[in-house]
Amino acid sequence: MSASENDRNAVRRLAAADAAAYRALMLDAYATHPSAFTTTVEERTGLPLRWWEERLGADTSEASVVYGAFDDTGALVGAAGLSLETRQRARHKATLFGMTVAASARRAGFGRRLVFAVLAHARAVERLRLVQLTVTEGNRTAQALYERCGFQVFGVEPLAIAVGNELLAKVHMWCDLDLGR
Repeated sequence: MSASENDRNAVRRLAAADAAAYRALMLDAYATHPSAFTTTVEERTGLPLRWWEERLGADTSEASVVYGAFDDTGALVGAAGLSLETRQRARHKATLFGMTVAASARRAGFGRRLVFAVLAHARAVERLRLVQLTVTEGNRTAQALYERCGFQVFGVEPLAIAVGNELLAKVHMWCDLDLGR
């Protein structure tokens, strides 16, 4: 079976070879849903492909990983990352970041599968106890997905990001990894 056949309807950890597809997916997400991300499309557009390759785990310390979801044609249609805290007193925590599913692939279960893949990866790291994330206040679809996957709200950060002339709040959520071990 070829790599592309193996990727059909799969969720797997992305590698440097996926960098161009990952870059395109994320730039589209930043442009299409600017209020969902702290990063802007302008900040990422000029970065070289090497930056995207490194983001996908060229670092052997595995301070972060990114998982991708592939549709039945083998196209990358979703991504979610996990960043592990490296400071000694916070090494029990990780952050889910950069969650996106292309509009053409929504409501097909890719988001749920991505979150579960990231949580499974986190549970395999013995030192981790919890995963945190933020979701823009008012993004009920994303917040509901995270809640169905075991995340709970623990606070709201007012005026967290500026999108144009609007200041938006971020809902902070966490998932206790011991509940699923």
